[in-house]
Amino acid sequence: MTAKVLIVEDEAPLAEMLRYNLEAAGFVVASSATGEEAEILVAEEQPDLVILDWMLPAVSGIELCRRIRAKPETKSIPVLMLTARGEESDRIRGLSTGADDYVVKPFSVPELMARVKAILRRAAPDRMADVLSVSGIDLDRAAHTVMRGPREVRLGPTEFRLLEFLMESPGRVLTRGQLLDGVWGRDAFVDERTVDVHIGRLRKSLIRGNESDPIRTVRGTGYVFGERQLA
Repeated sequence: MTAKVLIVEDEAPLAEMLRYNLEAAGFVVASSATGEEAEILVAEEQPDLVILDWMLPAVSGIELCRRIRAKPETKSIPVLMLTARGEESDRIRGLSTGADDYVVKPFSVPELMARVKAILRRAAPDRMADVLSVSGIDLDRAAHTVMRGPREVRLGPTEFRLLEFLMESPGRVLTRGQLLDGVWGRDAFVDERTVDVHIGRLRKSLIRGNESDPIRTVRGTGYVFGERQLA
């Protein structure tokens, strides 16, 4: 699974613990310690889930949740609220603001991970599915196999992750920067030419004989996989 999760937590040890467990479960993770920065990241990154601490400096988690819900482009992003507030009135306030779920600190990591996966199964089923199928190509995440019709496509680990990321957003133009972040991670020391090299390798593996190219290059921008989405 490569759903993207944004952690908004100002306690560094807790944020690091969350990042470690989410990445170990296969999620792509971004993080922020402030509401102001997180608001920008939500707009730019469009995460599949925001794990949001209630008590943040300056802009509180409740206020950030309100802002996420107020904007058309972010209002459907699920929010899981973390807080030390355990009173029923506080839980009601958090959920009324637009949070999808609520976890009280201290919490069990397995319980938190179960809640994260439950939210994402509802909100982003394509990203959580074991098998992705686009344009006659089937990618099985669990078996780590790719089939194009009856033919098995053999890919290296990076090409597999790249194809997976492309297939999660069929018909959508993905910039080289987005591909770098999604496949290599925000902290990777690689440039955008790396994307072009691996796209070339992926194409070489996917195409045999007169098979069509499922990847379309958008000049000066990036790449599209599969059919273009209708507006």
